[in-house]
Amino acid sequence: MTKDMTSGNPLKIILFFSIPVLLGNLFQQFYNMVDTIIVGRYLGEEALAAVGSTGCLMFLVLGFANGIAQGFGVMVSHAFGAKDFPLLKHYVALSLILTAIVSVILTVPTVAASRQFLLWMNTPENILSMADDYIKVIFAGIILTMFYNVLSGILRGIGDSRTPLYFLIFSSVLNIVLDVFLIVTVKLGTAGAAYATIISQGVSALLCLFYMFRKFDILRTSRKDYYLDWHGIRNMLAIGIPMALNYSITAVGTMIMQSAVNVFGSSVVAAFTAASKVNNIATQTMPTLGTALATYCGQNLGAGKYKRIYDGMKQGFFLCLAASALAAGICIFGGRFIVSWFVSNPSEEIFTYAMQYLTVASWFFLPLAMIFLYRNALQGLGEGLVPMLSGVVELACRFAVIAFVPKSAGFFGVCFADPAAWVGAAIPLFVTYLLWKRKNIRIHAD
Repeated sequence: MTKDMTSGNPLKIILFFSIPVLLGNLFQQFYNMVDTIIVGRYLGEEALAAVGSTGCLMFLVLGFANGIAQGFGVMVSHAFGAKDFPLLKHYVALSLILTAIVSVILTVPTVAASRQFLLWMNTPENILSMADDYIKVIFAGIILTMFYNVLSGILRGIGDSRTPLYFLIFSSVLNIVLDVFLIVTVKLGTAGAAYATIISQGVSALLCLFYMFRKFDILRTSRKDYYLDWHGIRNMLAIGIPMALNYSITAVGTMIMQSAVNVFGSSVVAAFTAASKVNNIATQTMPTLGTALATYCGQNLGAGKYKRIYDGMKQGFFLCLAASALAAGICIFGGRFIVSWFVSNPSEEIFTYAMQYLTVASWFFLPLAMIFLYRNALQGLGEGLVPMLSGVVELACRFAVIAFVPKSAGFFGVCFADPAAWVGAAIPLFVTYLLWKRKNIRIHAD
């Protein structure tokens, strides 16, 4: 089940690794989509807006946690590519220790301050309590979500992209059952959707942990692997912290975006929530490509095979073109149909606002795909600074559009905030990779 990505045809390896990751990402979206559909249809438009209004806040906190988790997976891929299995086991053990510590540090303040966060984001009063009920439970389950992402990252680091998918499919089915039971039968409201999500994530984490230790000798740790060495901690956090900060900086930008949308009222919030779900579904090939290239680049860097990195990144760019075209087609031609999944008897107003956002965003999907490709690749190569700074550029671009677009442009003007952020962030990432490639061609010339 492991996959050595340091030999063989790069395009074929990337594609075969990507397929299970793509399915896994789609099922990850399935968690949120099922929550949203059931909430919208059984609890109403206001409850849908409440859950949707928490999305960027959830991304702020869970993105930080999952960024660290991805950083741990990168270090595992380096050790696997170098065939240093004692170091690999220590990185696995250290990942589990640091995950427990970080999750506790994140959980306490976020649960305590969840309502205040929502107030700062101008969450409409009529959905405030429902939004707080949902996000408080999500934050309480950070440890479950983070452990699942860390364990999945470890498995992907050694080239196994299928096992996390299998467990995620199982837990997705469990999520649906729990959604219906807790929302429709037990009537826990929006909190029921959150409980269903974190319980399902917890089940996935336990299954991954059990399978990982039982199946893979190279990942089976013993007591001697569990120790805190500052060199190992520094190496893991040197990759994980910039990735985590990048997620959080990007999330602050989306919070600014959400705050700008919130002032238009709950109907526009519901439309934006549904449109965001469509956008997430349509663009899932992009983070999939990024995940594949992070593992590919990490393993080949560990093996010292630089030419394979250049070849893989060239193939990755052409895959970006295909991914952006596919995403645009889904949004423009299928957006209205998919929006109807999330709102019971949606008004024409909701369709209009949702399609405004999707149409504008579709024209700028190529720079979005490039962000995922080059940001993840650079992180896999141990270059964490510029990917983090690209998040600052995203934040600045979103803020600039929201602050300076005339108020008369209304929601349509706000729709350009995301595209501006994508273009602004893609340029420094692309240039940084080209500079990295040029430098290493000189150093490692055949």
